[in-house]
Amino acid sequence: MSGRLFGTDGVRGIPGREPLTPATVRALAYHAARVFLERSGVKVNGRAPRIAVGRDTRGSGPALEKSLVLGFSAAGVETVDLGVIPTPGVSFLTPRLGCCAGVVISASHNPAEYNGIKFFDGHGFKMAPAMEHEVERRLLARRPIPEARGTLRSSGADRTSLYLDFLRSSLPAALDLDGVRLVVDCAHGAAAAFAPKLFKTLGAEVIPLGVRPNGRNINAGCGALSPETMAREVRRRRAHAGVAFDGDADRALFCDETGALLDGDAVIGAAAARLLRTGGLKGGKVALTVMSNFGLVRFLNERGVQVVTTPVGDRHVTAAIEREGLSLGGENSGHVVFRDFAPTGDGILTALQTLSAWRESGKPMSALRRLYSPTPQALLNLRVRHKPALDGLPRTQAAIARAAKALSGRGRVFVRYSGTEPSLRVLVEGPRKAENARIAGGIARTYLTETGQTEEAHS
Repeated sequence: MSGRLFGTDGVRGIPGREPLTPATVRALAYHAARVFLERSGVKVNGRAPRIAVGRDTRGSGPALEKSLVLGFSAAGVETVDLGVIPTPGVSFLTPRLGCCAGVVISASHNPAEYNGIKFFDGHGFKMAPAMEHEVERRLLARRPIPEARGTLRSSGADRTSLYLDFLRSSLPAALDLDGVRLVVDCAHGAAAAFAPKLFKTLGAEVIPLGVRPNGRNINAGCGALSPETMAREVRRRRAHAGVAFDGDADRALFCDETGALLDGDAVIGAAAARLLRTGGLKGGKVALTVMSNFGLVRFLNERGVQVVTTPVGDRHVTAAIEREGLSLGGENSGHVVFRDFAPTGDGILTALQTLSAWRESGKPMSALRRLYSPTPQALLNLRVRHKPALDGLPRTQAAIARAAKALSGRGRVFVRYSGTEPSLRVLVEGPRKAENARIAGGIARTYLTETGQTEEAHS
């Protein structure tokens, strides 16, 4: 193992290959546990400190957890096994179970052959970059780690009801979902055992999709990665709305009664309008990433709401929310942080807050989608074999500069590598769809030619 270990959302890869080999995962767990213990100053009064561990439904999850348990045990830390649970459920339960950290075994929206490991601190926030760097430094030093003298492990599956109780309590007392026909697509992932049951207890008629995980089908043609499946079922069953989660249920996308999609920007717009109306929009600001649509920015500005712009990644959104003391922020991909309830994005919580905004409006779900007019965008994803630094590609930089000049005052261009996938993202936003697509295609062709890659762009 060499080079960077942590990406934008923990450690990801294909199990059995570096960095997700048993030895490296064991060492990762050991060093992470030691760093958490040193930085937290946790006092455990004679018992072993504890780390909560949850996972999604990938078949590789139990083996990765076994390696983590061995590493934690070598560090003198007990693992509290939460079983299959949404990522935000681990964030919620970690401080409430008195754990010094939480760990999720998941690759979120990636295909089933991938997996990953991401850490939360004892307060339920994602591990700070400085701590990631320290863990990485110790790993790369290749110092031997002690063998575990047995394993320290206990079950915490019976405590997951606390998470469901919290979600249920986030719905206003005067609201329920009686009479609502709702399509719920769980992506054969972690939401499958939680979301349909919760929405039913709140009175909804639930039409479940993606609720038969087999270890190999997570995110496959369903969930937030394939929202057309949800939309098709909404139209077929004449449902009032649909919600689709990704594999670890930290984000959600929606569709209205016509099957039209509401992305994260639409959800944030509806949430901001609701919080403005109730006086709950702290700081008069909303945190958005650079990928959010300018139509949403204009909608917020017209209502006196300022936008705090962050780099892509829910970690950056969370940091801005904490720094500015805000109650709302998110990404157009469907990661939305309702800070009054949780420190991280939670797809099921987002669904409850969005359904609340809809029910309170007394209008069809499509009214939320029409709160503002999105500026047309073209977004291309280029599958790439390697990721040379963009600032070292003069022809690509020239193409981006020409595009920015052509759209000056009318739109914008944003090009970046994905932090979790082997892909380059080219976003062009402007008043005309055809022009956006032409500009994005030109940048993509220049990049592929300059880097000697042949992978075709896809939207």
